Amino acid sequence: MNANAHTSLPLSRQKKRDPRLDFFRGLGMFIIFVAHLPANWWALWIPARFGFSDATEIFVFCSGMASAIAFGKIFDTHGLGMGVARIAHRMWQVYWSHIALFLAIAAGLAGLHESGLLTTLGNNRDYVGGLNLWHFFTKTEMTLPGLLTLTYVPNYFDILPMYIVILALIPAVMALARLHLGAVAVFMIGLWLLATFRMIDLPAEPWSDRRWFFNPFAWQLVFFTGFAFMRGWLPRPPVHPVLIVLAVLIVLGSVPFAYFRVLNTSEWLQQVRASIELLWIKSEFGILRYVHFLALAYLAWVAAGPSGKYLSYGPALWQGFVRVVQKVGQQSLAVFLASLVVAQSINILRDLLGDRSDWISQMLSNLVGFALLIAVAYTVSWFKSQPWRAPKTNPASPPISPSVDKL
Repeated sequence: MNANAHTSLPLSRQKKRDPRLDFFRGLGMFIIFVAHLPANWWALWIPARFGFSDATEIFVFCSGMASAIAFGKIFDTHGLGMGVARIAHRMWQVYWSHIALFLAIAAGLAGLHESGLLTTLGNNRDYVGGLNLWHFFTKTEMTLPGLLTLTYVPNYFDILPMYIVILALIPAVMALARLHLGAVAVFMIGLWLLATFRMIDLPAEPWSDRRWFFNPFAWQLVFFTGFAFMRGWLPRPPVHPVLIVLAVLIVLGSVPFAYFRVLNTSEWLQQVRASIELLWIKSEFGILRYVHFLALAYLAWVAAGPSGKYLSYGPALWQGFVRVVQKVGQQSLAVFLASLVVAQSINILRDLLGDRSDWISQMLSNLVGFALLIAVAYTVSWFKSQPWRAPKTNPASPPISPSVDKL
């Protein structure tokens, strides 16, 4: 990090939305939905199948950038104490979103299972077991307190708890930034190293030694990288042919170690991949994931152009697509919550209507899911605009007849 950089950006610059942030965060939301829809052919074509990083990095990196915009100025203008309060408020919101999401899906699947409706319709799949949620109902005395204390975190519900812990680290980072930006770098790298060597993690099940799938003390590295870029602590990389070629080589070089059609044809590639697992492992955010993501992010940043101007070029259809994706990105938390519910709902409905592997079923499942996520984004945006507070224009009232007495 540049120790000479200012620790805060001008407020006018902080308040302005970055079109690239909304666009790529929106793309990440669609990719996350595709990845969460069971038995989805489209998941064979998401970025995770061609490299070490995936949509999780997009989500966390963009969340770091968005947090710098949303919370950084609070620390700047109101001080550390008020900044801590603002972070605590956001953690509270995300925490209850996580609890509500878990209960909605767990209760919905269990209720559907116990109703006997699925069996009546010829569907004998165990959707509760598919998410490994029976423990919640058979070991409630352990799982319910664990759910509320985030010590019971099933894998399907592990992103928001990670986000909560990372949010809790923001005040420490902002305090260290007042001392020296080098202290922030040491803090970030130190936590990542401790997590990489599994010296710090969090429990995921009260009855076993399983840990959180996403170790927040490792994943904070990519979060605070986005945070640092948006705060101006890290300089913007120059658009240079050498850097572009290097990024392309990194992206292409990772394909043989990730794309199954190539990987499965070479025992040597499989052995090499297994031997370097610590470098690409997802839970502890292996360094190759970081390098691969930064290469992809750099290429995307170059492609979008200065201030994302290339996103607004092109035919009307493309511009409309960009606006829709940006709207999804602007409402990422609500869309993310909805995507997990929608993925499970569509999965069950698809099984009831026919063969889940049929190409028409596959296409409709994804397109309907996309449409629902877009609808959620626009609906939430409408509610956030608080249209009921806008002044209402009433038609001219008819004159009151003199003969009518006032009540």
